[in-house]
Amino acid sequence: SSSKTSSTTTKRVIILLDQASIETVKNRRGVFELLNCDDHRDLCRKKLKKDPNDFRPDILHQELLAILDSPLNKAGMLQVYIKTNKGVLIEMNPATRIPRTFKRFSGLMVQLLHKMKIKAGNESTTLLKVIKNPFSQHLPPGTKCFGFSKEGKLYSPVALAKQLFPPTPAEQEVPTCFIVGAMSTGHVRTEDHPYMEEMLSISEYPLSGAAALSRIVGGIEHQWGIV
Repeated sequence: SSSKTSSTTTKRVIILLDQASIETVKNRRGVFELLNCDDHRDLCRKKLKKDPNDFRPDILHQELLAILDSPLNKAGMLQVYIKTNKGVLIEMNPATRIPRTFKRFSGLMVQLLHKMKIKAGNESTTLLKVIKNPFSQHLPPGTKCFGFSKEGKLYSPVALAKQLFPPTPAEQEVPTCFIVGAMSTGHVRTEDHPYMEEMLSISEYPLSGAAALSRIVGGIEHQWGIV
């Protein structure tokens, strides 16, 4: 549909935050909360029989703040998607203002998972919505996809941007897509995303997702003179 393409045609960079631990749980008062390692340690261990440290929705929160606050996004060149560890795919309006505190962010995510979409105060604009899998069908034809892991081919932020992007955004005819993990352990898997061209790395040190994304986005801003 034209509406689907119009939202991504001007976007030069697409980022998928992969395997985000975003799921809801009912607390003792019968209220739904975002499952996380601080508030639900016993529940994870006893009822779910899982390691509480796997439930780190704060990682997604930090990553979203890092990229949505970036000059690249403010210049209107970024489109963000989220894929949860349960396989739910979420499209994000780049104009969305993510709540700064984790508690408010959690409330927003619970609402999204239950209502399937979040609208702005004026009701005409959809800020977040759950969309159909697979992710690849939402990429414009010709989009090149790259995954990130510390085992990937190492680039500095400036070298990576030089390698993958033309000197100006106007010359970037199809978007480039980056897939970055939003989980506490594990990595982006080729079997989940067979369309990835190769795996890249942005530092010889293990970085948090938010730090890696800041480096990736910073390199592109440098290349295109976005300050």
